[in-house]
Amino acid sequence: MLALVALLLPAQVWAFEPVVDGAEFRRLVLGQELTRLGIRLEVRADGQITGRGLGSPVSGQWRWQDGYFCRSLYWGERDLGTDCQAVQREGDEMRFITERGAGIHADFRLR
Repeated sequence: MLALVALLLPAQVWAFEPVVDGAEFRRLVLGQELTRLGIRLEVRADGQITGRGLGSPVSGQWRWQDGYFCRSLYWGERDLGTDCQAVQREGDEMRFITERGAGIHADFRLR
């Protein structure tokens, strides 16, 4: 019976919407923390990225360029390189998709 009720209820549809405007991106993330399991990051107004990932410090720089979040990042001593990422939003979730939207994605919660 519960299974039937579950089938009749409307499903939650995740509708990530693109963030292509730098001012909108700043409004969403500045003053917030981006979190996911084992990772806490702050994207700061001065172009810096700070935080921790799985026990190691995370640091880097970012800029908004041509509709993409472009960042250079270090995780501890490891250079994660530079990448421009497509950004999408659904509620308090932010999705970052590597390689200008053609690569893998990581979802973060805004706090």
